[in-house]
Amino acid sequence: MKITVVTNNPHKAREIGLFFGGVAEVTHVALECPEVRDNSVKTIAEKKAEYAYQILKRPLICDDTGFYIHALRGFPGPYAAFVQETIGNEGILRLMEGVSDRKAFFETAIAYADGNDIRVFSGRIQGRVVAPRGTGGFGYDPIFEWRGRTLAEMSPEEKNRVSHRARALRRLRDFLIARV
Repeated sequence: MKITVVTNNPHKAREIGLFFGGVAEVTHVALECPEVRDNSVKTIAEKKAEYAYQILKRPLICDDTGFYIHALRGFPGPYAAFVQETIGNEGILRLMEGVSDRKAFFETAIAYADGNDIRVFSGRIQGRVVAPRGTGGFGYDPIFEWRGRTLAEMSPEEKNRVSHRARALRRLRDFLIARV
């Protein structure tokens, strides 16, 4: 079985390739996909996969991730990358000043398209927003705590085992194995 990971992030493609070792041969294409505006990462990933399949005409996956903060009514949600680029962790922490409800979650949706249909698999990790800790990871990792540690305090291997993306990838992998 062959799957193409459609992303502009070669590190993400490599991580996904390792995840599917022994299950599928993974290739990478950096294709710029239009990103629909929607409050659901599932819808965004699905539309990316639909577009990519029309161009590539081969089994592929696309993903989208959101960061949802309870006290901010789900902000930044599916606009997490834009918010990270514009106000960063410092801006998020300023918005959270004086707020006691620190609950948040990450959600990743991975859309698999094979020409027959598009299936979406999601993974979520619950945690809370904290003062920055750790030196690993990227983006919101230093301010997102899961089970007592931030994602930036975890080794890359540990983070890749427990993350929202890993949970979605496991669901996709189980689906693909069941189809064989």
